[in-house]
Amino acid sequence: MVPAMDSITSAAVLGASRSLGSDSFIRHDWSCEEVRALFALPFPELMFRAQSIHRCHFDPAEVQISTLLSIKTGGCPEDCAYCPQSAKYATGVKAEKLMSLDAVLEEARAAKDAGASRFCMGAAWREPKDRDLEQVCAMVEGVRALGLESCATLGMLTETQAKRLKRSGLDYYNHNLDTSPEFYGDVITTRVYQDRLDTLSAVRNAGIHVCCGGIVGMGESDDDRAGLIATLASLPQHPESVPINMLVQVEGTPLSGTAGLDPLDFVRTIAVARITMPKSMVRLSAGREDMSDETQALCFLAGANSIFCGPKLLTTANPGRDRDMRLFDRLGLKPMGPEAG
Repeated sequence: MVPAMDSITSAAVLGASRSLGSDSFIRHDWSCEEVRALFALPFPELMFRAQSIHRCHFDPAEVQISTLLSIKTGGCPEDCAYCPQSAKYATGVKAEKLMSLDAVLEEARAAKDAGASRFCMGAAWREPKDRDLEQVCAMVEGVRALGLESCATLGMLTETQAKRLKRSGLDYYNHNLDTSPEFYGDVITTRVYQDRLDTLSAVRNAGIHVCCGGIVGMGESDDDRAGLIATLASLPQHPESVPINMLVQVEGTPLSGTAGLDPLDFVRTIAVARITMPKSMVRLSAGREDMSDETQALCFLAGANSIFCGPKLLTTANPGRDRDMRLFDRLGLKPMGPEAG
């Protein structure tokens, strides 16, 4: 049951969302109440507003294709309750060493040949050691030389580390907030919310584009989903990429067995992210393997315009390229060029 909005809140949200097509009205002061009001809109109205805003800034038929590679798998000391790479949980994921430069570049070439315009590299670290960071910087330089955009997710960064990555040519750094400030402690205890915000600040100050989103379906409340989006949309500068992940439940993690999220609530999250962050790339991210084509189609209609393509996201399954291309053909979608992302 979708709750009704009071007339004042409804009018405020209506005026705001209609005006967001203008660059001059992109906001960074979204309150949780305003975001909750968006979530509460009747589904047809929410989708209409999201698609209208999306068309002001993007070609609705274009989707950015990215590839994500785990360059250092397993053994992470963090206790993120959703993560199969945590050393604290028995998930069958073994700790591995950092991949070699040649092996990473071979994967990057294959990704480019398969149509990817951005290559993302993830390492299961709390934070990188400086000697490891130098190896990652060499990978970034190699990926850029192939004509691909580069992205990395390596855990927490210092200001000095962020500047080093910038000098290597890194385009994007991913560091998700995961959930609302209020629910965060129920999911992670080995670092606090402010640690994540501090890393985002270091990345932004270094001049690297920010990729930051969250995970839904972790047992959070409707208010927590609104709190996540409100926090993202109220950052001093909106993330250039906003991945919205559906929890992939992995046996052995504390969140295995969590009640599933209604697919339409996931679509609503995509739509509200689009309305509140009009110029961001909103990425339909983890969880697509278990989504129907119809759910994914609704997500694209709601303003999602980026996906990870390839059979694996770090350690979890993802739809194969053939399945994605068949869906693109059915929907009349086409891959976005690297210059648009």
